Amino acid sequence: MKLRKVTAVSAAALVLALTATACGSDDKDDASSSASSSGSGSGGKIKIGIKYDQPGLGLKKPDGSFAGFDVDVATYVAKELGYEPDQIEFVETKSADRENAIERGDVKFIAATYSINDKRKAKVDFAGPYLLAHQDLLLKSDSTISKAEDLNGKKLCSVTGSTSAQNIHDTIAPKANLKELSSYSECIAGLQSGAVDAVTTDDSILAGFASQEQYKGKFKLAGLKLSNENYGVGVKKGDTATVDKINTALEKMVSDGSWQKAVEANFGPANYKNEPAPKIGVIVPNAS
Repeated sequence: MKLRKVTAVSAAALVLALTATACGSDDKDDASSSASSSGSGSGGKIKIGIKYDQPGLGLKKPDGSFAGFDVDVATYVAKELGYEPDQIEFVETKSADRENAIERGDVKFIAATYSINDKRKAKVDFAGPYLLAHQDLLLKSDSTISKAEDLNGKKLCSVTGSTSAQNIHDTIAPKANLKELSSYSECIAGLQSGAVDAVTTDDSILAGFASQEQYKGKFKLAGLKLSNENYGVGVKKGDTATVDKINTALEKMVSDGSWQKAVEANFGPANYKNEPAPKIGVIVPNAS
């Protein structure tokens, strides 16, 4: 009888111990989750959307690491939010899925050549802008093309579904021969082989490709400003606290020189003549 009492007491103690341990584990998990979502590292993780296939901006390298201007911006911002590089999980966010990725909560924010416009602002909020890019032409280094009108009778390449080449064809060079391929990499290869005479998209994207080791010295940017593309950091609609924190981080990145260093490191080999760092909240419109 005495033995049964001791056993019962021991069992009760064991149950209490297990219950305390389980509660402690839950509290730790909840704290980690809350830290991640509130924008403070504290051992948590942060998911950031980037491109995986744009050299100079967002590129996943063969060894699994990431490089590019957008990656540098995202890493700097995350640091200011309290996350070390090893706490960042970069998530591929293709152009067509950026708004959905934010709305679903797949990522905390997106830095992926994400031009700010009214249609997108209806679905997500933006911090920034952090880069002012322009539609431009990438040419062979010995090309005599100097303006968009020179594309009449020439082969102009862009990706399928892009409005860049169509804009030139419709408004500037109606006799340009449009060639649409599935990726900018294919367009660049066509430019190198002579299959096309020019490639068009944002100058930052073109500079990123031209800065690749295998292309150094082979291409040049025309230096045209055919549009204004204000790159912003996409954030969930209504999350003004995160927008404010990111804006503060971007301002610091500019003031301490990190922004200009990132521009030179990622675009410098293409002689990219970047615009000065844009002022937060100031959107440069396209000419009407």
